[in-house]
Amino acid sequence: MRTINIGLTDKQRQGAINLLNRDLADSYLLLVKTKKYHWDVVGPQFMTLHKLWQEHYEALTINVDLIAERIRKLGGYPVGTMEGFLKICSLKEHPGNVPAATEMVSQLLDDHEHIVRNLREHIEQCSKEFEDDGTADFLTGLMEQHEEKAWMLRSFIEGEAVEADGLKPEIKKKMVGV
Repeated sequence: MRTINIGLTDKQRQGAINLLNRDLADSYLLLVKTKKYHWDVVGPQFMTLHKLWQEHYEALTINVDLIAERIRKLGGYPVGTMEGFLKICSLKEHPGNVPAATEMVSQLLDDHEHIVRNLREHIEQCSKEFEDDGTADFLTGLMEQHEEKAWMLRSFIEGEAVEADGLKPEIKKKMVGV
C-alpha cells in the first residue's frame, strides 16, 4: 500500500479512525432503531412520526456512508458488520420492546443527545490530540445535525406534556406544592 502523506502521522490518523468507527457504530444503531420505530409506531401521531422518522433515517443513511468514506480517506477501514458495530457502540438496543409512540420519541431523543455528547468529545480529541481539523470539522457538521433532530424530538415531547392551561404537570405540582 502506498504511504499516506496528508500531514498526519499514522498515530494521528488511527486515533481519528478509531473515533470515527465508534461514531459509525452509534449512527448505524440509531439508524436501525429509527427505522424500527418508523415501522412500529401507532396511535394518533402515527403519520407525523412515520414521516419524521423517514426523514431522520434517510439523513442517517447518508451520514453513515459519509462517516465510512471519511474513515477510508484517512486510510482506515470502516467497521461493517452488526457484530462489529455492537462491540464498539455506546448506544443500547431495546430488543423485544415496542414502546408507545411518546416513549419511542424519548428513546430516540436520548440517543441523539448521547451522540451529540460523544461528538463534542471526539471533536475535541480530533482537534487537539490528533491535530486533525478536517475530521473535527466533519464531526461538527454531524453534531449540528443531531442537535437539530434532538430539538425536533424534544419539541414533540414538550408538546405532548403541555396541558390546556399551558403548564406541564410537573411544573403545576411544584406551584401548588402537591
